[in-house]
Amino acid sequence: MVAAAALAAFLVWRRKHLEPTLLIGGAIAVVVIAVYGAGVIKLPNLEQTLIRVGETLGQWTYLLVGAFAFLETGAFVGLIAPGETAMLLGGLVAGQGQIDLFTLIGVVWACAVAGDLTSFFLGRRLGRRFLERHGPRVHITPDRLEHVESFFDRHGGKAILLGRFVGLVRAIAPFLAGSSGMRLRRFLPYDVIGAGLWGSSLVVLGYIFWQSFSTLVDYAKKGALALGAVIVVAVGLMWLVRWVRRPENRALVRERLAREAQRPALRPLAAVARPVVRRSRRPARFVWDRVTPGDLGLELTTVAAIGAVGAYTFVAHIVTLDDGGSPIGDSMALRASHRLEAGGVVDVARVVTDLGSLPVVVALVVATAAFLLWRRERGETLVLAAGFALAYAAVHVTKAALDRARPPGPLVGTDLSAYPSGHAAYAMTWIAVAVTLSRVLPNLAARFALVVGAIVVAALVGLTRVYLRAHWLSDVTGGWGLGAALFSLCAALALVVAYVRDNGGETA
Repeated sequence: MVAAAALAAFLVWRRKHLEPTLLIGGAIAVVVIAVYGAGVIKLPNLEQTLIRVGETLGQWTYLLVGAFAFLETGAFVGLIAPGETAMLLGGLVAGQGQIDLFTLIGVVWACAVAGDLTSFFLGRRLGRRFLERHGPRVHITPDRLEHVESFFDRHGGKAILLGRFVGLVRAIAPFLAGSSGMRLRRFLPYDVIGAGLWGSSLVVLGYIFWQSFSTLVDYAKKGALALGAVIVVAVGLMWLVRWVRRPENRALVRERLAREAQRPALRPLAAVARPVVRRSRRPARFVWDRVTPGDLGLELTTVAAIGAVGAYTFVAHIVTLDDGGSPIGDSMALRASHRLEAGGVVDVARVVTDLGSLPVVVALVVATAAFLLWRRERGETLVLAAGFALAYAAVHVTKAALDRARPPGPLVGTDLSAYPSGHAAYAMTWIAVAVTLSRVLPNLAARFALVVGAIVVAALVGLTRVYLRAHWLSDVTGGWGLGAALFSLCAALALVVAYVRDNGGETA
């Protein structure tokens, strides 16, 4: 009732300055708030409504949230209906136990990247003129387009990474990246990291909000006055910060303080009126520039993106297995291995799978390390050796901790537990070796062929483990993820150390 009275007083006070539609809408709001305050009508219980929504959607939540994540950028839906609401809803449904949280994060992540790639290639195909001609139909005005392009031009890769958290920028930045001729190898790492952070943070936020929903409502009811005071203070501080940012306002404050400082009681304020001399570069900025060279560093961003996807895959399977569940695709892959079993193919698979065995990979690492040391590439040697050593240790620690049973009827000898696949994790060493050696090859085609060949080897090793029923499909994908995460971690640390070492003599 107090809110209704306050709104009515505001409308009366500003009646000469408000448009008729706003006055009519305000009057309707006053009536609705007053009726609700009088207890004539009651709003539905939000908690019960959310429970019904979760029970109704169930497993369809994956499809709904994934579709929103894709369409937001893939079809510019984000300009009309931002996808944050769908992400939060998915987290709420996961909090009810209707769906799996980590699976939902994976769906959102993959669909968001797929939507961005679709928009990116559309931009490359159609160009900026398409937006100029058809943009107004979906609220892409010339002013909006110039604003986003200005942000994109100034910040490059950061526009993709940070723009994922800004609704307007997120909706059309991939299209602008494609239309502006940005290379895919530069776009994709920033996009993978940005989409992962955006999707997972919103889904987890919805999950946590649901878990503490009752407690949150209870505290909100008891502390409504305190909550209102905090909101008022926060809004006031935001307004003050924006006001102070304007140069003319700061000049006005300095002028008044300088004038008032002539009074004896206010002389201490005279120092505020003096111009502030800022240092050319603060220590934190100095360190940041060296850790993230050149727009965050394309190489560092690339290995971070690969490592993030690998770590997610590895951890997500652990969480599912620890809860007693079965990762998606395991049963289907086992049935496929039975249907495709043939004598000659099994013999070939047994040969290929040995490329990921411990003796073969150790020999590969030793030979490559000897070659790198001969060329005095100590950093690359250390990355390769450390990545493989960490993968070996992590595989055995995880196997002992989970003790997962192997698939029934294996076609090769096995030992230890199933998760993760040691062969799959060790096979990622082939890719690490290829990337390292590609630096010494003479042309781009040879480098590309070497890396692609290593990826094919790692993929075949993992697939043969599933075909020979030595591992479940999730064991293999988890092993790939573990290997990718650990080699990426070592590579990222090496990049940072090398950059700081090579630029340590620069002055701020």
